[in-house]
Amino acid sequence: MMSQTDSILNLLNIQDPNIKISACTDFSQAGVHEKLLSATLTYPVERCVNCGSTNLVQNGTRLTKMRLPSLGEQPLRMNLRKQRYLCRTCHHTFSAQTQLAPPRHSITRQAVHEIATLAKNSLPVKTISQTVGISASSVQRILYKDQRALVTPKELPTALSFDEFRSTKNCFSFICIDAKTHDLVTLLPDRLSQTIREYFTNTYTLSERQKVQLVTMDLNAQYQTFVRRLFPNALIVFDRFHIVQLAGRALDHERLRVLKGINDHHDRNYKVLKSNWRLFHLAENQLETSQVKYYRGLNEYTTAQNVVDLGLKNFPQFAENYQTYQTILTFIRNRDRATLQQLVMNYRPNGTEMDTVMRTIQKNYLGIRNACLYDYSNGPLEGINRKIKELKRSCYGFSNLRHFFIRIKLIHA
Repeated sequence: MMSQTDSILNLLNIQDPNIKISACTDFSQAGVHEKLLSATLTYPVERCVNCGSTNLVQNGTRLTKMRLPSLGEQPLRMNLRKQRYLCRTCHHTFSAQTQLAPPRHSITRQAVHEIATLAKNSLPVKTISQTVGISASSVQRILYKDQRALVTPKELPTALSFDEFRSTKNCFSFICIDAKTHDLVTLLPDRLSQTIREYFTNTYTLSERQKVQLVTMDLNAQYQTFVRRLFPNALIVFDRFHIVQLAGRALDHERLRVLKGINDHHDRNYKVLKSNWRLFHLAENQLETSQVKYYRGLNEYTTAQNVVDLGLKNFPQFAENYQTYQTILTFIRNRDRATLQQLVMNYRPNGTEMDTVMRTIQKNYLGIRNACLYDYSNGPLEGINRKIKELKRSCYGFSNLRHFFIRIKLIHA
């Protein structure tokens, strides 16, 4: 039958058989209720760790106040008395050691692991400190001491993804990941072209950079200027989401222009374009043609297809932009290069924001065509950026860029 001491050790996941618990009490410190364990650590020692002599005697104990992981949101501590030994040959003294914590440390490895786990969940230092029962300064020291903020893999992957995110003091930082495995490649303090060029040229040789075959990015013209110089053999693949987003914004711009021209806000056309704008962003094959439902704003029972037809009927320029948006949506979703080529060749400018979208597509035709050929995208990188935003929001921002980069590495680990 398992003894009470063994049950407590098993509950706390303490594997050292040389630790014996003698008492468990409650006490309060600074208004915080904690559990206090009293324990001893002793085992037979045959030789001196200094001279190897066998002439050893026990020489009292030394008290070490250990910090254990919290138990049910209640801080847990252990007063561990370690056996001391005296060598009568060299007069050297030493203490019994345990794997529960590193030598000359009071915070256990389990507590350190719990701190790292909570940090991966984007919790702020103060919350981690209150949860684990360890001071905020100790939590910061565990998280940030001897940690490298920058990431430098030995070899560059064959496919890269570029993007940026808002870091500290309203500045934007550069982030790069492996497009295949989604591993972090680098974090740079800013997104300036000179900084990015110097990093890759100083860190990797030309032969290493020539192994990169593909780079995914958004429609940022800044990155295109140095990608071809840094990675001569790489193809540029633009992110498909950003292409659709650009066309969707142009469609909304024209829709708002039409709305401003309608003075009667009770008009059916105004209600359709004002309240049911999401329907215009759906693909045509997703619009329901037979199922009738009630649409707020319009205050009618009808189908989604009828709502869209009503919004396009009296506004030919908006209808023209809608058809262009649907064509872009079609070639992106179906990876149809023929549709893309036909759109570029047959499009006629109409003086709206869609003209800017088409000029962007024509200018970046090769990169957009590559987006139809390859499965790579900036989607995984956008997911990492979402986690970074969540980290900033939960921690109320960061003033130290190094600490911010270390926390990003933790949540991405």
